[in-house]
Amino acid sequence: MQLNLLKSKIHRAEVTDLSLHYEGSLAVDSDFMEIVGLREYEKILVGNMANGERFETYAIKAPAGSKTISLNGATAHLGNKGDLLTIMSFASVEAEEAKTWHPKVLLLGEANAKIIKRPAA
Repeated sequence: MQLNLLKSKIHRAEVTDLSLHYEGSLAVDSDFMEIVGLREYEKILVGNMANGERFETYAIKAPAGSKTISLNGATAHLGNKGDLLTIMSFASVEAEEAKTWHPKVLLLGEANAKIIKRPAA
């Protein structure tokens, strides 16, 4: 049996940009993606803490060190600059592996400039 468990989470990621006419997706600083093991084009579930919106899209890389979190395409209608997001990905894990499973969690501070918590190595 396989279980769908949280694989990675970037919590309190502040929206830095909106691009309505982009083809879609959520752009995430590639440093943040690397820290939690999020791959480019990976399906993600996003929760907006400001308005309660939840939506699925995929992650694309923003330049490393840019602190960018950009709502692109239709998702630009689901938030505003300054909103705080929780960005999650999931994995199918065998029941035995699930017993010791731990997601990689990154907690960001104000303006995505400070990492408050990062996953253990």
